[in-house]
This record gives sequence, structure tokens and C-alpha cells, in this order.
Amino acid sequence: MSATPHIALTIAGSDPSGGAGIQADLKTFTALGVYGASVITALTAQNTIGVTGVMKVPVDFIAAQFQAVTSDLAVNAIKTGMLPDVETVERVSDLLAHAEIGHVVVDPVMVATSGDRLIDEDAVSAVRHRLVPIASLITPNLPEAAALVGGDVAATEDQMLRQARELLQLGCRAVLMKGGHGAGAAAVDILVTSSGAVVRLSEPRIETRNTHGTGCTLAAAIAAELAKGRSLQDAVRRSKHFVWSAIQSAASHHIGSGQGPVDHLFSVKNSSLKD
Repeated sequence: MSATPHIALTIAGSDPSGGAGIQADLKTFTALGVYGASVITALTAQNTIGVTGVMKVPVDFIAAQFQAVTSDLAVNAIKTGMLPDVETVERVSDLLAHAEIGHVVVDPVMVATSGDRLIDEDAVSAVRHRLVPIASLITPNLPEAAALVGGDVAATEDQMLRQARELLQLGCRAVLMKGGHGAGAAAVDILVTSSGAVVRLSEPRIETRNTHGTGCTLAAAIAAELAKGRSLQDAVRRSKHFVWSAIQSAASHHIGSGQGPVDHLFSVKNSSLKD
């Protein structure tokens, strides 16, 4: 008798160039051996250079997608990404609050790697007060964390830790402060949980412009590992190394003329299935 696969659901925007958003999430789920489902919140016109257009999906249709998936599939973990406006944040928050899914990983996407804004200014408050409190884990980068706490961008690990603790006070169970926007020879992330645990995670910084979709990929990887039943700390450790390996594998790639994507399928290409 075949085993039932673990299932992860991503609620996010679409990236037609394939490096971020829904496309990156589904590639990550697949690479990590998890069945992936999706709810699309917005269509974007973007590539490795930038974002030229955003078409928001009506919230009733977002809800219809969500109900179709969760009424039929036994979802083990959910990851949220681009939620473009207040109405979308509020509807998705309501859906998640009533879904009784054990793991909800919130990637508070605000700005694309290219620097283009992906969320309305007034939606930040809705993320802070409606979405963050129901999250198992939030995964802000340094600018996103600063926006959520209403402060300056953290420049030191002590400042990262202080902002993580401020974010915990909003009601989430754990915060992963991502240090990719920082400086130094190492890319340091800090995981802080409501139980008081503090975990420092470090990987050598890779000098490359191919970092499109790293935030989406990390949050999706954590959701996939949680769906498989791993502990939060183990899921975060494995996922950080997964993203680091994906960046390393893509460092010399030439996909597009801007900030290229990471190599989500590096492990598949290095397996025995390789031709």
C-alpha cells in the first residue's frame, strides 16, 4: 500500500519568470519531496529586471481557491507570500484563523528583490495586526522587520534579536530574522521563539546577483519540512542550508539580464536521475 504524501499549500502571487512566488514555492515543495498546492493572490508581470504590473485576484475567488483545496486535501502546512492589499490580508487571515492547520509560515512579502513594491502601504498594518498573530513562524528580512516594528533597519545581531522579540509581542509563535540584507562574510539569521529559545544560523555569504526568490524559497522550504513533521528548529536549519545550496548552485547561471533565480532543483539534478 502506498504512503500518503505530505501536503503543503502556498498562498501567494504568481511570478511568470519562474524565480519567485507561487512558482518558486512549488519547485521548492517538489525538491523537498512534498506535494504542493497553491492559492494565487495576484498575477504579476515581472522578470529578473523588475515588476511592471500587478493584477490582484478578487478576494472571493481567493477564498474559493482556498476552500476547494482545503476541503479536499489534507494540508499539513501553509505558507503565505504576496498579499497585495488590506482586503486580501484580512480575508486570508480569516481563512487561516478558521482552517485549523497546525503550521502557518508567514513570509511578509513587501518588496521584490528588484526593489519594486509588491504590497500597498496601508496593508502593512493589516499584516502586523491580523496576519502575524496567527502565524506559527514569520520570516521577515531586515527591511520588512523594520517596517513591521516601525523602526530602523537592524544593523547588528543585537538589533535583529531586539526586533525579533518586538515581533513576538504581536502574537506569533516564532520569528526568523533573515540577515541576507546585512553585511559581512556570513549571512546570519536568528530564530527566536515564544518559549525563549534563540538560535543563530550562519552560512558563508555567496557573492552573486542570482538571489531572485530567496525569501519565497526559504519560507516554502520551512513549510515543506514542517509538513513532513520536523521540529521548527530542525526545519529552519535544513531550509537555510537548502537555500544556501540553491544560491551556490545558481551563482554562475545566466538566466535573464537582471537578478537571476536560485537553483531550486539542484538536488534533483545531482541525483541518480541525472542523465
